[in-house]
Amino acid sequence: MMHTLFTIGYQQSDITSVLDVLRENGVETVIDVRALPVSRKPGFSKGSLARALDEHGIAYVHERALGTPPDARDAHKARRFDAFHALYDRHLQSGDALAGLDRVAERAAQGPCCLLCFERDPGICHRRHVTRSLADRGFEIVDLVPPPMIASGRTRG
Repeated sequence: MMHTLFTIGYQQSDITSVLDVLRENGVETVIDVRALPVSRKPGFSKGSLARALDEHGIAYVHERALGTPPDARDAHKARRFDAFHALYDRHLQSGDALAGLDRVAERAAQGPCCLLCFERDPGICHRRHVTRSLADRGFEIVDLVPPPMIASGRTRG
């Protein structure tokens, strides 16, 4: 039996939009794959995100082992995506990351889960590497894209 694993990036969106998309898709658990689960965006730091999810009947799990290590994070910030992808792929071969993949696979096999990170575009986010590994284990991957925030007729991020 194939299980679905969702992903979502909250860039350009607010917490309400993200919660709406998660509920609409029947997500039962959000798995935060940020190494540092803090955000300047209201509602997306670990504590406030966990509380908001809980208020909507969605569990929160922080899977630090699948977060982006500092060298890969630096490459991403510098928009050196080839280096970023290579560094993150190497990280995914570490014992901690492999154990994290096992934990995500086990949880996602039990019910609808969604990997959460900042990047709106999953193609430039480390969660693409995580989902590729999990697709190899038989998961169907579905990227959720919440609507962007609108202010004065313009989107902001």
